[in-house]
Amino acid sequence: MLVLLAGIFVVHIATVIMLFVSTIANVWMVGSSNFGTISTGLWLLCNRTCTQLPVSSQDEASLKAVQAFMIISILFSVVALVMFIIQLFTLEKGKRFYMTGAVMLVCWMCILIAVSIYTARFTSTVAYSTNPHHGYCFILAWICFCFSFIIGILYLVLRKK
Repeated sequence: MLVLLAGIFVVHIATVIMLFVSTIANVWMVGSSNFGTISTGLWLLCNRTCTQLPVSSQDEASLKAVQAFMIISILFSVVALVMFIIQLFTLEKGKRFYMTGAVMLVCWMCILIAVSIYTARFTSTVAYSTNPHHGYCFILAWICFCFSFIIGILYLVLRKK
């Protein structure tokens, strides 16, 4: 049981770190141009230098929603990690980590909404570039989506012994 708890804890910490990286780094979409590789993220457009991400007025609300849901998912993931640690020491034997699992599943839903909006609105183009493809931050966000769902379900069924 201790090994299972330690494993879940390690995967949860890895998920939080990957969420931070995928939100902060600007490599959600990558393309090539005459000047080299161009990458865009949630915040900046980077070529040799990084500038403000050019967004049309019709896509601005979508980008703000993606940014907000990714930040909210980080917050819920950190809150779930703190709740797990607190419940680990205060929860009676035989009780389940219901609250931690519920908060982690809310994190999972926020990641799903953010990445789905980004996929629907922004994956086909990278400004000033050709041959766009997904960057590592986009892939990390989907990995965090899977991990947060698995961790949330494990917390719900996990019983403290």
